[in-house]
Amino acid sequence: MKVHVVDPSAYTTAYDHALCAGLAHAGVEVELVTSRFDYDAPPAPDGYARREWFYRTSFGAPGSPVRRAGKLVQHVPDMLRYRARAAAADLVHFQWLAVPVLDGPLLPRRRPLVLTAHDIVPHGGRAAGHRRLAGRFDAVIAHSAHGRERLIAELGVAPERAHAIPHGVFAHLAALPAAALPAELPPTGDAPVVLCFGLLRPYKGLDVLLDAWDAPAGAELWIVGRAMMDVAPLRARARPGVRWVTRYVSDGELAACFRRADLVVAPYRDSEQSGVIATALAFGTPLLASDVGGFGEVAAVGAAALVPPGDAAALREEIARLLADPPARGRLSAAGRALATGDWSWERVAQRTRALYASLLS
Repeated sequence: MKVHVVDPSAYTTAYDHALCAGLAHAGVEVELVTSRFDYDAPPAPDGYARREWFYRTSFGAPGSPVRRAGKLVQHVPDMLRYRARAAAADLVHFQWLAVPVLDGPLLPRRRPLVLTAHDIVPHGGRAAGHRRLAGRFDAVIAHSAHGRERLIAELGVAPERAHAIPHGVFAHLAALPAAALPAELPPTGDAPVVLCFGLLRPYKGLDVLLDAWDAPAGAELWIVGRAMMDVAPLRARARPGVRWVTRYVSDGELAACFRRADLVVAPYRDSEQSGVIATALAFGTPLLASDVGGFGEVAAVGAAALVPPGDAAALREEIARLLADPPARGRLSAAGRALATGDWSWERVAQRTRALYASLLS
């Protein structure tokens, strides 16, 4: 079985690597078809081949309007070129559609197509366009049972084509050797640390978190991740005890942050599943999240505490409670590690994904 896993813009390099390595270990011949990652060297392939066939000419700085325009100019020719190359695969599994408004007619033909809907409807997007796109795929994967129901209800995916397969934890990040924290953070100290990690976007609920923050027990709040919005107004209203790292951080710096944190918070207003949750589970770092999307399925096995989305008072209370209760944090950590070696392990995720491929090829 030869499979192409396709992420044209290298949106989720950690996930792409973990999925491809898991599939390779499960006996699938895998090629990751993607583009150069702008910010760092990607993880070394583990049993799979990496092909950087998209956006081979770079314009402007990473993340700039010029860079985005350069990718858009190359997108249709690259998709057409890839469609011809896809003839070498038995099945093609897209992780993202980089330009959804254009991509439907450009997809490969005459072989099974799978799509992972990391976002059921991308934040700020319209369901109608994604409904048409989803209909072009033989199978669509969500990362939770909740997400699968949304695929059926909101995108009109036929129940037999909608599948729920967990996200999988980023065990390769948890296995990294010890490294230094980002230079913007104190290298030593006894203060408890609450970590909010990931790309900084409006739906992540940073405003709610800052409203909730009152530095319980002398704790520090670390907000770490590349800013995808103007964070100056948020920084201006932040109370004492908040530290910011608003740039891309390396995998080593990421690992250092999660190892140092006493609690990870994901105060999202909206999400279906999250790579931040997958990372916290891999490190066994206690997790507090909003009750949105599939997060409740993580909490149902004891691996996360939940608060209502947008409720700063409830978030403040729960942060203080967990920081004051090490045994409670220990129970969250233990349940997270159990999930990481159980249903969210890449051994199980890859087995389920391989079985789906086999059913489409039979």
